[in-house]
Amino acid sequence: MALPKIFQNLQLPVIAAPMFILSGKEMVIEQCKAGIVGSFPALNARGEGEFEKWLQEITEELDKYNQANPDSPAAPFAVNQIVFKSNARLYEDMELCVKYKVPIIITSLGANEDVNSAAHSYGGIVMHDVINQRFARKAIEKGADGLIAVAAGAGGHAGALSPFAIIQETREWFDGPLALSGCIASGDSVLAAQAMGADFGYIGSAFIATKEANAAQEYKQMVVDCDAKDIIYSDYFTGVSGNYLSPSIEAAGMDPANLPKGDIAAMQKLTDQGSDAKAWKDIWGCGQGIGAIDEIQTVSERVAQLKSEYSEAKRRIIG
Repeated sequence: MALPKIFQNLQLPVIAAPMFILSGKEMVIEQCKAGIVGSFPALNARGEGEFEKWLQEITEELDKYNQANPDSPAAPFAVNQIVFKSNARLYEDMELCVKYKVPIIITSLGANEDVNSAAHSYGGIVMHDVINQRFARKAIEKGADGLIAVAAGAGGHAGALSPFAIIQETREWFDGPLALSGCIASGDSVLAAQAMGADFGYIGSAFIATKEANAAQEYKQMVVDCDAKDIIYSDYFTGVSGNYLSPSIEAAGMDPANLPKGDIAAMQKLTDQGSDAKAWKDIWGCGQGIGAIDEIQTVSERVAQLKSEYSEAKRRIIG
């Protein structure tokens, strides 16, 4: 199945993952200008009217860039919507996505037919992130256009399946747009994802260590300094299993090797114990692929490096 035309301006088959707190409008704009899909969670835009301001600025800036660069226009951008009953903003935010014709909607924590229909009303598409086939089939049945297979090793909330398994099983029944998330931080990994059957690499953690990321300098440097051995998989902090940087857990006064089983009230327990550490803000999410990250760069520089690695990998394998 041919990919939707919405992806035709990509210079590299990559979708930048929407990272809670970390992905802002500046990062998205630079990702799109560099030729990959830029994205951000709608909930990152806080405050009255802030989400619309972000959409307006991103849309206007990319339109301006496209007019100045008709031969190499920017890639499309995406907004991540948390489809969960606790997200009171969902429908209000989707109305703005319709108003600004957001090209791609990335849905998480639940498939929603109304959200899918809203995106389709103006020609947008929906990519839904999943950790297994049950959720994948449900998402497509409810009208999602594509899937993001979140495999073991992905940053933040992550699945437990091997990327080989989840891509193989998905491709047995689904031939639409498919991205792979999990340990992808180099151009070689993007090519490997395609070799397995994915259309795109889905990259988050590599962009934490960029100048445009809305992260503390210590967080960015920790990504540079750490590698796979420093990633802890735990459900303690949010009640949902995810990958976190071990040094950030230690800094919050906990032993990464002895975290108890979590539940939805886990962070309240930390507060009761005298800790003010919070998931994402203080306990830093990150994927296992960061061994490939050895410096803090601009988004443009990181994408340029990914492009170079991808081209070299293709030359080495294909000739």
